[in-house]
Amino acid sequence: MKTYMQKKEDVNRKWYVVDAEGQTLGRLATKVATILRGKNKVTYTPHVDTGDYVIIINASKVKLTGNKLDDKMYYNHSGYPGGLRERNAKTMIEKYPEEMVQRAVKGMLPKGPLGRKMLKKLFVYAGDTHEQQAQKPEKLEI
Repeated sequence: MKTYMQKKEDVNRKWYVVDAEGQTLGRLATKVATILRGKNKVTYTPHVDTGDYVIIINASKVKLTGNKLDDKMYYNHSGYPGGLRERNAKTMIEKYPEEMVQRAVKGMLPKGPLGRKMLKKLFVYAGDTHEQQAQKPEKLEI
């Protein structure tokens, strides 16, 4: 019996909309990362991007448990000496909710060229409207 290997030309992709309102950040990110990788499909192949497109709306209404709003820190470095910038989760959720959700999902995807290709299929919006109505995405309950 031979193992089935999906070819990148034969991948059928769907579009999904996920409402992040009231969802816990980490649990939402794991579900979305699974869909982006394609692990929810029977045709999953590790070295091929078999995942679907995901649109996340209401990213500003995502939940964090415990003291993470004050304790969790996000770091950026400009590359210059003294260029380390740090922000806590409270600042991120107020000013940059899209980046916060995208970083959570990015951390759960494979590192390297394949992971970067998967991340391009993720669209995050702070509000409840998105620009991909033409793709006719279906609502996904998580």
